[in-house]
Amino acid sequence: MPAYDAVLVLSFGGPEGPDDVMPFLENVTRGRGVPHDRLLVVAEHYLHFGGVSPITAQNRALVAALEAELAVNGPRLPVYFGNRHWQPYLEDTLRRMADDGVKSVLAFVTSAFSSYSGCRSYREDIARARAAIGERAPEVHKLRVFFDHPLFLDAVTERVRDAMALAPADAALVFTAHSVPTSMARTSRYEAQLRAAAAIVAARVGRAQFELVWQSRSGPPSVPWLEPDIGDHLRAMHARGTRNVVVSPLGFLSDHMEVVWDLDEEARLIAAELGLGYVRAGTPGTHPSFVAAIRELICEQVEAAPRRALTVLGEGTCAADCCPAPTRPAAAPAAR
Repeated sequence: MPAYDAVLVLSFGGPEGPDDVMPFLENVTRGRGVPHDRLLVVAEHYLHFGGVSPITAQNRALVAALEAELAVNGPRLPVYFGNRHWQPYLEDTLRRMADDGVKSVLAFVTSAFSSYSGCRSYREDIARARAAIGERAPEVHKLRVFFDHPLFLDAVTERVRDAMALAPADAALVFTAHSVPTSMARTSRYEAQLRAAAAIVAARVGRAQFELVWQSRSGPPSVPWLEPDIGDHLRAMHARGTRNVVVSPLGFLSDHMEVVWDLDEEARLIAAELGLGYVRAGTPGTHPSFVAAIRELICEQVEAAPRRALTVLGEGTCAADCCPAPTRPAAAPAAR
């Protein structure tokens, strides 16, 4: 196996104060033709929380938990943190790694599922950052997608089970994930992987029935995206007699902006207006099983440890042509 010097936790990024909000959103949407008025709408979501996205603090907590896990159980590799769209920027982090003498890096991307937005676009950003640095840039190898890793699903299952304990026994179980354009869905196994993971978690909590719906779409109405939206689905559930619901944000690793706004604010308000009982399950965050799953992914590459997966839908290390760009232009998710 190749020798590795460090681990990189690579995420999306988010503003850390009111003055950061518009520059961050402009970074995310640059070159995509997103109207300024749409950015102002999304900016209000951040300003509702003081202009701070929870994602950076949550990722720093994950880095600290991973450092502790590796210190105890190995492999003993330093852990760095970088973002695509805000500080600490990926390029700056790679420069610091080069200054520290790091030559070869394993990158953990904060996305469990295969898609252009959650996989290939991260690899493209890595390539651009390395090109900007030049010959000094460390080699960077992305860890595989892990939606079906048993320890990751252990963490999701425990969060769902905790939420179900707070809801009536008749509560319907609904999983959500970030919607993507249908053109993007066709170029990856995103939807199939989500359905497989949802089925495993539902079975573990004793539910024969569950539903997978979508949230946080950001594209123009003329571009078809995966549906139904969580808000529309709550209304449809209520209309057919559902009275209580547990919502699990399966597609998200931490309680960042798209969870705390789209689910805790907007979806919860819709449920309240309908008189629908609503409990939102937590995300993996720094759950010990999730952190242990990341360690196992690292060990697969460092020590040739066995690859653990509960389905046949997961790729190994990313193929050169995995998750190609969608066949028509589509705006990327604009909030985290």
